[in-house]
Amino acid sequence: MAANPANPDVGGRLLGLAPVFDAGVRVLVLGSFPGVASLQAAQYYAHPRNAFWPVMAELLGEAGLPARPYALRLQALLAHGVGLWDAVASCVRVGSLDAAIESAAPSDLPDLLLRLPGLRAIGCNGAVAFREARAILGEPGLPLLKLPSTSPAHAGLGLADKISAWRAALGPHLG
Repeated sequence: MAANPANPDVGGRLLGLAPVFDAGVRVLVLGSFPGVASLQAAQYYAHPRNAFWPVMAELLGEAGLPARPYALRLQALLAHGVGLWDAVASCVRVGSLDAAIESAAPSDLPDLLLRLPGLRAIGCNGAVAFREARAILGEPGLPLLKLPSTSPAHAGLGLADKISAWRAALGPHLG
């Protein structure tokens, strides 16, 4: 596995991205681990067919969110009380599929949760993120929600269905 300057090779391990948060975060969206496009761009949900940004645009009423520069997309999330991170801090993986994750090292979610005094819910973007978050946190004392994955690999639901499911789960915690 070749080293990627945006994601150093440490003993063959890929390193995830830093959390995106501030003290106003009410909803933390956890992915499993960034895909290749995200690692290369050093941006969450960088694959052009990932539905995350279109889903968040609808949930937050932020038309045009997916087309904004990355820094402005993150600002919009934080302005609405949404933070981002991944349940896996580092792993060995070829390609982008969650099923290919090996030797996963967990993120320090307990430490992050201590920095989020207004946190109301954790939304897990897909089954692997949910499983990993549950393994790290157990019962965290606030809703730990399993959401349909926004990955293009999860083609079983269309965009409208993903938006509906995410709105039903996260909507009550965003206001």
